[in-house]
Amino acid sequence: MTSENPAPNRRRSPIEPVSIERHHCTPAEQVRILAATPFFRTVSPDHMLRLASTFRQADYFAGASIQRSGEPAARLSIVAAGMVKLVRHTASGQDVLLDIIGSGDFFGSLADLGDLTYQEDATAHTDCCILYTTAEEFRQVLRTYPEVTIATLDLVAARLRTAQQVIEHISAHPVDQRVAATLLHFARRIGRNVDETILIDMPLSRQDLADMTGAQVETVSRVMSEFRRAGIIESGRRWTAIRDVKALENIAGHLPLTTRAVT
Repeated sequence: MTSENPAPNRRRSPIEPVSIERHHCTPAEQVRILAATPFFRTVSPDHMLRLASTFRQADYFAGASIQRSGEPAARLSIVAAGMVKLVRHTASGQDVLLDIIGSGDFFGSLADLGDLTYQEDATAHTDCCILYTTAEEFRQVLRTYPEVTIATLDLVAARLRTAQQVIEHISAHPVDQRVAATLLHFARRIGRNVDETILIDMPLSRQDLADMTGAQVETVSRVMSEFRRAGIIESGRRWTAIRDVKALENIAGHLPLTTRAVT
C-alpha cells in the first residue's frame, strides 16, 4: 500500500527533470548562443549569422565520451544545452575534475589555439547538445575577423593560467575550504534564486566534488554533512541549494572561485 503524501523527512526536489531534444537549436538560437560566447561577443550582428553557419550540432546522452585527452585537437565545441564534465590527467597520474560546464561555455581545442591534441577528457554529464566547428573553418574565421583573433589569444592565455592554478591548489588548502570554493563557483556560474536559497540545479555527486577538490570521497561527504547540519546547504540527488552564502564565503576565504576561464 502506498501513500499519496511524501514521507515527512524526504527532501522534495526543487527542480524538474530536463530532457535534451535532438537537434533542438534553431538558426536563431544558434546565433544567440554563439554571440554570447567570449569568442564572438564583439562581432557585429550582421556577421553572426554567417559565423553561426560554420558550426554543426551533435547530441550526446549522459555518460557519453565527447573527446579524450591525447586525441588530435580537431574541434572547438560550445555547449548549447546540458552539462559537460572536463577532466585533466596530471603527470603524477591523478585525474583532476576541472569543471562541469553548461550552456554557452566552450571546450576542446584546435592547433590555432595552441594545442595539437586535446588536453582534457570531455564527457556528457547530462544529456546535452553541442555546437562545434572544425580547424579549417575556425582558421578561416580568424583570417576574416580580427576581433575574434584577439579574443581567442586572450582566451588561450587565460585558459592556460587558470588550468595551472587548479592543479596547484589541489591539496594546498583544507578540504572544507576547497569544497566551499567549488560550491560558490557553481553558484555564481549557474545558480538561481529559489525560496531564499541559491539553487545549483545539476547533478553534483560527492565523487564529483572529491575529484574537483583532490580529496577523498569520505572526506567530502563529511564536509557536506557538516555544511548541512550548520544550515549552510541543502542537497538532493540532482541539486544543491546554498542557504547561507556568507558562511560559505567565510569558509572559502581567499581561495579562487573560478576553476576555468569561461567568462
